[in-house]
Amino acid sequence: AAENAKTAGFDGVQLHGANGYLVDQFLRDKTNLRTDAYGGSPENRTRFMREVLEALIDVWGADRVGIRLSPGGVFNDMHDSDPQRTFSYVLGELSKLELAYAHVTRVTAQDIAHGATTGVGPKELRKDFKGVLITAGGFDRAQAEQAIAEGWADAVAYGVPFLANPDLPRRLQEGLALNTPDESTFYASGPKGYTDYPTAG
Repeated sequence: AAENAKTAGFDGVQLHGANGYLVDQFLRDKTNLRTDAYGGSPENRTRFMREVLEALIDVWGADRVGIRLSPGGVFNDMHDSDPQRTFSYVLGELSKLELAYAHVTRVTAQDIAHGATTGVGPKELRKDFKGVLITAGGFDRAQAEQAIAEGWADAVAYGVPFLANPDLPRRLQEGLALNTPDESTFYASGPKGYTDYPTAG
């Protein structure tokens, strides 16, 4: 996939290590029940992630590879008994690879509604990662500016607000009100809830 992306003209790739996907399943001790070199300690549970990243770096170079992680998120059976320990180790290992960035989400109200109880996120893990740290997770403009000013994030990404606000950069820049996302249309087919939100004005 990395080779195909490069051939297609992309600028880089991001490994999705969050939200219950395969890398996340290896990282967390409640889903990774292996007894071989890929299970048990944080060092072993991180092995799969590191090997995938090294393969991506072979294709792209480290400065064109990023990763996304959700240390405080809860997805289906995804949990960790000690996320601070696990993800402090993960971020330390990522620092050694000198990636383009690590994208670390914070715990959102939606995560809490699904059972998240930990506050482990980018703010708590900033000290463990020496590179560019991007975060996301329900930020408004003031919160994003505060995170950057406090130094625990270098950039803030937006997902859901972009669905409901095709002109989100302008709205944030000018302090305009945001459209409310219609969650009933998430993951549905067709344009409703994806391409039919109005722009400001």
